[in-house]
Amino acid sequence: MIRIGIYGYGNLGRGIESAIRQNSDMELVCVFTRRDPATLKLNTPGVSAVHVDDVLEYKDKIDVMILCGGSATDLPRQTPALCEHFCVIDSFDTHAKIPEHFAAVDSVAKANNKTAMISVGWDPGMFSLNRLYAGCILPDGKDYTFWGKGVSQGHSDAIRRIEGVMDAKQYTIPVEEALSAVRSGTEPELSTREKHKRECFVVAKAGADLERIEKEIKEMPNYFADYDTTVHFISAEELKRDHDGIPHGGFVIRTGKTGFNKENSHVIEYSLKLDSNPEFTASVIVAYVRAVARLYDKGDYGCKTVFDIPPALLSPKSAEELRAELL
Repeated sequence: MIRIGIYGYGNLGRGIESAIRQNSDMELVCVFTRRDPATLKLNTPGVSAVHVDDVLEYKDKIDVMILCGGSATDLPRQTPALCEHFCVIDSFDTHAKIPEHFAAVDSVAKANNKTAMISVGWDPGMFSLNRLYAGCILPDGKDYTFWGKGVSQGHSDAIRRIEGVMDAKQYTIPVEEALSAVRSGTEPELSTREKHKRECFVVAKAGADLERIEKEIKEMPNYFADYDTTVHFISAEELKRDHDGIPHGGFVIRTGKTGFNKENSHVIEYSLKLDSNPEFTASVIVAYVRAVARLYDKGDYGCKTVFDIPPALLSPKSAEELRAELL
């Protein structure tokens, strides 16, 4: 049995707890929280919540620690710090900062004979693998990634930080015309605005200036300024009734040419349609936990990404079973 700890118990942490129950070779040992542990209601009988201050008491009781914090401020600190004492895995998703995060975790993991994985999920993660595979197969080609339709938790949070906003949900939506153009194999050049649009559902506080809030959303740099953005003001009841879930998904598409005269066109497409972004992300992470545990047992220390993991290490099946059943 692979003994697992969950560090953080938000949407992703709860998804991890659920995913562990679907893997018979894994068991949840403990959930670590910054909140009062007594306030957490876990769904796994016999498992306790413990304050993060006591995490080192579990050094010899956990095989892999799954870190469920945010990429902005939590994981850059938590993953290297915990990797000194545990094998760890995280879902760090700030693409531009992955190289520096990898370097920080790798140095600690190697110094302490631990195995770590970062940036595990669906993007980065499964989408990353599909970009790699498709680019190797069609070297003369072009990559396109579309996200949505789905809730962007980071963008929703950015709206909620605006003065006068009580709550909000933001959806990222692929532009259908852009998707169709890519699928045609014509390899169009597409701007940020041409690929996605953003739709916001906002609950404003009583008496708030709605025009100012809408203007601040649409002009927010790095979030909305480069997109066609629509803002709807709705009631808290409507938000809960119509926008309570966290769906997401998207497409990775590679188009390319083969032949001595590039006479043949090809399209590779991988898509996801997810009812629950955090639960699917959790399921990907839990599969890779198996690889982390196996690499550690072999003495393969340091930091890894999805690019470094042979697919067979994700499966509970033996190599013989995989060849007979799936190859």
